[in-house]
Amino acid sequence: MTDRTRAHIFVSGTVQGVYYRANTRDTAREKGVDGWVKNLADGRVEAIFEGPEPAVESMIEWCHTGSPAADVNDIDIEYETPQAEDGFEIRYE
Repeated sequence: MTDRTRAHIFVSGTVQGVYYRANTRDTAREKGVDGWVKNLADGRVEAIFEGPEPAVESMIEWCHTGSPAADVNDIDIEYETPQAEDGFEIRYE
């Protein structure tokens, strides 16, 4: 099995109400990345990306642009120990 990596990211800017989560989910599934994405009360989007390192890094790079209507200002990234995420979902918490 390929070594897995896990990135916990927070995206700020105009990233809610612009299909950012749906585009993130679809792109992660295309790239074979597991995890989840959700909106935060402060206007940011939070996501977990877990999978092969090149795919996770590709998702992080994608997040700098995100959905076509998004305007990303900043991304904070923390690398964590993989937790065996399975599939990719939008969370509504």
